[in-house]
Amino acid sequence: MRDYLDSIVEWSRAREDWRPVSRWPVLAWLAFYVLFLIYAFSMHGGYLFIDSANLVVHEGGHMLFGWFGPTLGLWGGTILQWLVPLLLAGYFFRERQAAAFVFCMFFFFENWLYTATYMADARAMVLPLVTTGDPDYVEHDWNTIFSSLGVLPYDTRIAAIVRLLGWCGMLAGVAWLAARLRTTKT
Repeated sequence: MRDYLDSIVEWSRAREDWRPVSRWPVLAWLAFYVLFLIYAFSMHGGYLFIDSANLVVHEGGHMLFGWFGPTLGLWGGTILQWLVPLLLAGYFFRERQAAAFVFCMFFFFENWLYTATYMADARAMVLPLVTTGDPDYVEHDWNTIFSSLGVLPYDTRIAAIVRLLGWCGMLAGVAWLAARLRTTKT
């Protein structure tokens, strides 16, 4: 097992130093993140401008994973929506590019806010739904998922935890990038 873990660490280049980033780009990215966080917080769980892109990836996930059956097709929207920025973050982690890694991780966790809003609507089902299939058959992903898991009455609690984790992940990424200011070149 240890050899396996060592080979993963070796492949990921986790022991290598991050590529240097100039101070001004890091400061510009930090300003962007702070402004985005203020914007997201002020929306109180509402639809953010980036959520239009998240929606396209989400719907594409239903179509892509739908090839593997209805269950994966149902979960596929959220899977792909989270997987795209996470895989990109993994690539930039391996390449040791700090700013790009944080950008992808930031939007990986921002997707959790979007997902939490959808989860919290599982019982109420008041959000407008989008489908790439038959418009007469539109299914609320999280109503169906939570119902099948027997946790539908806890939709808002689960959503609150997912939302909190999303905020923590975004803040952690920003804090990590801010800590890199000590190791950036001028």
